[in-house]
Amino acid sequence: MAELESPTVMPRLIGFLSSLLQRVAEANDLNRGFHPQKISVFHGLTRPTISIQTYLERIFKYANCSPSCYIVAYVYLDRFTQRQPALPINSFNVHRLLITSVMVSAKFMDDMYYNNAYYAKVGGISTTEMNFLEVDFLFGLGFHLNVTPTTFHTYCSYLQREMMLQPQLNNIAAEPSSLYSAGRSSKLLHFCFNEDESSHQQQQQQLAV
Repeated sequence: MAELESPTVMPRLIGFLSSLLQRVAEANDLNRGFHPQKISVFHGLTRPTISIQTYLERIFKYANCSPSCYIVAYVYLDRFTQRQPALPINSFNVHRLLITSVMVSAKFMDDMYYNNAYYAKVGGISTTEMNFLEVDFLFGLGFHLNVTPTTFHTYCSYLQREMMLQPQLNNIAAEPSSLYSAGRSSKLLHFCFNEDESSHQQQQQQLAV
């Protein structure tokens, strides 16, 4: 799905992912009274003042990772929330989950990538906190980092389709999904793949560090 990896399409993809995560976070904020949610290292004491879109745009501007990393980061967020149903994405944890998922994706996908200290500066957190977030994210994923070509292209197809439908989606009230909120069927995104899929050749792109 080279279309989504094109630099000219990336701003639209960033905007769409931001909009989707915003709807999910707001829905799960409202859902907190009905479904107990655990507090984790990803939770801030207050909601960050920076919007999800501005935050993701900042990551996109400074991380310099390959376009594929954002697709894979989204796969990781999906897997994380499926494996950790008591930790749905909400306004208190979405920013830390985003910076961590992109960093882990860059380390897995790209030949060259920035270190944790750099991502901590991009994310507005300390290096120590970034290190803790990475470890917790990896354990939350069960260290399941491999993304097969089939999985990658399925996510790309979904995102392309939903980006085309975005005007219609913006007029639909967001509903908590099973991906981000326990016990609900997804109307935003919910992919379940075979954990035994064969390994794929990593998509790589050299970056100037």
